[in-house]
Amino acid sequence: MTTSTAPRAGLIEKVGYGFGDMASSMFWKIFSYYLPFFYSNVFGLSLVDAGVLLLVTRIWDAVSDPMMGVLSDRTNTRWGKYRPYLLWFAAPFSICGILLFTAPDWGYSAKLLWAYVTYILMMTVYTGINVPYGAMLGVVTADPNEKTVFSSFRMFFAYGGSFIALAAWEPLCAWFNAAYSLSPASSWQAAMIVIATACFILFLLCFRLTRERLKTVSAVSIGSDFRSLLSNKPWWLLIGAALCFNLFNTARGATVAYFFVDIIGRDAEIVVWGLQFAFYSGLFLSIGEVANMVGVALCVPIAARLGKKTTFMAVNASLVVLSVGFFFLPATSTTGFLLMLLFQIVISVLTGIMSPLVWSMYADVSDYAELKYHTASTGLIFSSSSMAQKFGGAIGGAGVLWLLDACGYVARAETQIEQYVPQPDSALTCLWMLMSFIPAAVALISMIIVSFYPLTTARVNEIVSQLNAVRAAGKD
Repeated sequence: MTTSTAPRAGLIEKVGYGFGDMASSMFWKIFSYYLPFFYSNVFGLSLVDAGVLLLVTRIWDAVSDPMMGVLSDRTNTRWGKYRPYLLWFAAPFSICGILLFTAPDWGYSAKLLWAYVTYILMMTVYTGINVPYGAMLGVVTADPNEKTVFSSFRMFFAYGGSFIALAAWEPLCAWFNAAYSLSPASSWQAAMIVIATACFILFLLCFRLTRERLKTVSAVSIGSDFRSLLSNKPWWLLIGAALCFNLFNTARGATVAYFFVDIIGRDAEIVVWGLQFAFYSGLFLSIGEVANMVGVALCVPIAARLGKKTTFMAVNASLVVLSVGFFFLPATSTTGFLLMLLFQIVISVLTGIMSPLVWSMYADVSDYAELKYHTASTGLIFSSSSMAQKFGGAIGGAGVLWLLDACGYVARAETQIEQYVPQPDSALTCLWMLMSFIPAAVALISMIIVSFYPLTTARVNEIVSQLNAVRAAGKD
């Protein structure tokens, strides 16, 4: 049962809510886009071992995410159910991020064990703060349209944080290396200390500026919560589509660092009107984050006009076309580089529309579950979104590494990281496929899955109307 206890939220609170995913996304994008490269070319793991590591740790996430959802659903404090976890986990989150990018000078087996321990620990803490944070969307407001607004603020700040982290990452690593004569591994660790400090502050601000407006009480057992979730058809469809969406983003993102080193080259430049600009992976990714922010701003008006399901399908259809087109772009001239940036901008605008849309659809699924199964399992449902994000990221990251290994990619040792290492044609072709046809196939699958999603705009409005009547009766 759910009861309303406070008026609508203001602008400051929506900004404060956005700070939470700004922090999470700064870490997540570094993990998704640079951690595979770090493990294979800085830390010193083989491509196969690094891929297994990224995937195997998801087995624990399959357990920890729902556990965290159930735990947060049954937490009761003076700060609410979900909000206090922002305070409790802010420091562990930052510390674990630093440990993850720490490369001890040990033997190979000991380093591999360290990588497993620190990665599992980081993902556990990420679950501990991100699942309750996501579930807050279900209790900050009862209005489905305002949930989309909150979700848009969340994703706008998430992409803003991603832009800052991705744009600053390589310059930070290079600066620590040059200014303090640090090794590549120590430079990466120092850069993460900077990012982790910013994340710690942002989580505390999110806790301070937000509040929970709905009080939810689960009237059924934990077993009933899980049984209702497993019989929830809209949840199954959305989890599949969301997993594909995260796989699309991670497969492209995790490939970029390799793509720029081995396809574009380290010294590539764009010359426009006599001005020269370095064309590097951080620029490519950070421009994408800015474009993501534009997409987030477009999400609310587009979804309001077309409906969430139709918007989801239209975006994925466009991603299929653009991803295939990327394969045919030239990679040896300013014209080709500018076209790559243009494609990256348009693709990122589209994925920016998708991100808040998916979170808002999870909130609709939560309302559907409350009405049909009489269970306030918001945390459990949103934990599945975190699980989809992690599995998509894991499969994408591991898949990139395994495909590169199968195609003969030559990984660099730490001492060779700045050197040119020739790659076989099969590896270069694989990099092109990972930036084009492979993500296109994933977007197509996502579109097909969501075509069966039953929660149309009319159905969601009907659910909200019925829930409001139930809640009003409960208050009486």
